[in-house]
Amino acid sequence: MNAPILSTMRINLPTAAGKLETFVLSEPRAYPDKAAATCNRVALAAAHVVADATAANDPWLDCAIDWDRTIATREYLWDLGLGVAEAMDTAQRGMGLDWPTSLELIGRATRAATAWEARNGRPALIFCGCGTDHLDPAEVGSVDDVIRAYEEQMTAIEAVGGRLIVMASRALARIAKSASDYERVYDRVLAQAKAPVIMHWLGEMFDPALAGYWGSGDHGRAMQTAAGIIKANVAKVDGIKISLLDKDKEIAMRRQLPAGVRMYTGDDFNYAELIAGDAQGYSDALLGIFDAIAPAASAALSALAAGDRQQFDAIFEPTVPLSRHIFKAPTRFYKTGVVFTAYLNGLQDHFVMIGGQQSARSLPHLAELFRLADRAGLLRDPDLARRRMVRVLAVHGIA
Repeated sequence: MNAPILSTMRINLPTAAGKLETFVLSEPRAYPDKAAATCNRVALAAAHVVADATAANDPWLDCAIDWDRTIATREYLWDLGLGVAEAMDTAQRGMGLDWPTSLELIGRATRAATAWEARNGRPALIFCGCGTDHLDPAEVGSVDDVIRAYEEQMTAIEAVGGRLIVMASRALARIAKSASDYERVYDRVLAQAKAPVIMHWLGEMFDPALAGYWGSGDHGRAMQTAAGIIKANVAKVDGIKISLLDKDKEIAMRRQLPAGVRMYTGDDFNYAELIAGDAQGYSDALLGIFDAIAPAASAALSALAAGDRQQFDAIFEPTVPLSRHIFKAPTRFYKTGVVFTAYLNGLQDHFVMIGGQQSARSLPHLAELFRLADRAGLLRDPDLARRRMVRVLAVHGIA
């Protein structure tokens, strides 16, 4: 449970205007440490990795992981009733986390899921990112190169017991000349999957190299191509995640999906409304923000499953400004905010990221994240969070 505040606490935080402003911390919300009920939505948190801050390496070039803390993060999510989307962009996949380390992460996480299930007597849901990131997009000569790359990762992930999330491919986005190239690749890849997969459409706001995915810069036309691929391979598709940060586009595509195929929202701006749904359906979730707001997500989903929409809305409403801040443009730097939140909450002992990505957001950005996390009741030990924020301020020359 969260630690109570014993007295009023204040901290001087920088503002966007370059001044210092006194902020008074509030009490956290008392969220359970473990899920109390089964949810009526599938909810996957794209989990971050914890860097090894003491590794003797070149941090901009090498990938050093603290495996114990990284696996503990997954166990924390399973305890809260959330599934894990492993080795995704939140884990800095393709942005510091290379394919060999990704495969090691997947193997360790799938083994940890099996062990967690044995201890707790309930499933530890995990899906694993399968892509083509071991290729240099500039050196890819044909669509067949992309197919072989997907096949290589599929074989390796399935060999360690992982279920697949077929990630969008930078190499395919570069080499494809039309929608038919996407159809050819996905038809081949899906046909070989041992179990139904989650497809993954990551918008250009998350990764500029994926602009024009599915063969068109028009999202409506791209959506038709993706939906057509799903309909042609429906037995091999569990669902599709789209991350376009546009709720209307997600709803439009959701209504095109065949019966039994899930829409996994990747909309870190509008997730509450999309998960709640409407008279024509709802979205399940595969979200990076669920790593940062896991206790609130667990409690909100439990309330929804119990039929308490009012409580669902009350829990999620203050988390949305935090999420929109963490995912503000340039959106691809959202991982910094996710890791900073974990640091403030004592889930790791340092604010260091692979690739040196802790420097990707400014001090005023981090200060505003602190304020918004407090207002959402998500600083589970406010005194610890304050002391850690003071350390970060000191590194930046603010006493």
